[in-house]
Amino acid sequence: MQTLDDVAPSPASQPARTGRTAAARVLSEVFQPPFTTAALLALSPAGSPGWPGTWWYGLVAVAFTCVLPFGILLALVRAGRVVDHHVSERSQRAPVLAMALVCVLVGLGTLALAGAPASTLAMTTATVAGIALLAIVSLWWKLSGHASAVAAAALGTVLLLGPAWWPVLVVVPAVGWARVMLGAHTVGQVLAGFVVGPAVIVGLWWALLSLAGQ
Repeated sequence: MQTLDDVAPSPASQPARTGRTAAARVLSEVFQPPFTTAALLALSPAGSPGWPGTWWYGLVAVAFTCVLPFGILLALVRAGRVVDHHVSERSQRAPVLAMALVCVLVGLGTLALAGAPASTLAMTTATVAGIALLAIVSLWWKLSGHASAVAAAALGTVLLLGPAWWPVLVVVPAVGWARVMLGAHTVGQVLAGFVVGPAVIVGLWWALLSLAGQ
């Protein structure tokens, strides 16, 4: 007896499926964690007095938190030590995240010595907390780093630049859909990322700024 699983997809459905897969791959590449985190850190000086004259502190944060770890990751991929730049293999995530954590801590120290704005120091510290938590969770469960980072970046952008920037929030469900569409994560792993990213990164940034009186 023929079942639904035995029926091949109709030729007419193939272009639509291919198109959705291509769109999901583009979203995953454009909004991968190093890029979305970089955008948030670049804007982080806007949360303290002196913006936009303090913009360059954001770039320093980006260099240590995103550019340096991503460059090392690409080198590990080329050397065959990591499966791909999305770190799709769960067992490889903790070591990669630990490397990123070291880079961010060095950057945080550099920013502190340079007299960076409180908002940038707070956001970088919050990023350290987010990476550390993701590394710990990854030992047991493949929580979506894409979802966590894009949700934090979108919410952080609105809080930093004002409510007129709320349209950036539409990117969040789009990236979540892409990760599920590609089979990289389950719906639960994506939804957990949507909660963890804003709660840890944006929440801690806000709390630290409040403690600093800003």
